[in-house]
Amino acid sequence: MLFGQDRDRIRRFWCQAWADHLAGRSLEPLQQQIVAVIGQHPEYRPLVEDEERACSRDYPPESGETNPFLHMGMHLAIQEQLATDRPAGIRALYAQLLPRFGDGHALEHRLMECLAESIWQAQRQGGLPDEQAYLDCVRSIPGGDE
Repeated sequence: MLFGQDRDRIRRFWCQAWADHLAGRSLEPLQQQIVAVIGQHPEYRPLVEDEERACSRDYPPESGETNPFLHMGMHLAIQEQLATDRPAGIRALYAQLLPRFGDGHALEHRLMECLAESIWQAQRQGGLPDEQAYLDCVRSIPGGDE
C-alpha cells in the first residue's frame, strides 16, 4: 500500500497512520514504523496532521527545502535494509558505526547521504543502484573502519 507512484496516496497513508496513532487506534506493523519515524521528527508533525497541506505541497530540489516525506521514507528504507541485511553487510557496518554515533537516528541520517547518492547515480545511469558503491560509501563514514 505504501509504495507506488501515487504521491498523494502515499502521503495520505502517512497522515492516516499518525492520525490513528493520535486517536489511540491499533496500528498495522507498517503504520507502527511510520509512527516511530514521525515520532523522531517533531518538526514534521504539523505537516502530517494536515493532510490537505501535506498533499498539496511540492518540494522541488531548487527550493533548497527537504522533502519531509522523502526524508522519512528514507528512514524506512534504511530500517528495511537493516532488517533484511540487504545489501549484504549493511547490518554489520551499521553495528560497527553505531557505537561511534551512539544514536541510531543520527547514524541513519549519515546512511541516508550514501543511499541518496546511490539512488541519484542509478537514475543518472538508467540502472539499478550499485550495492558495492553504496557499501563503500557507508564504509567511508568516519568511524566505519575503526
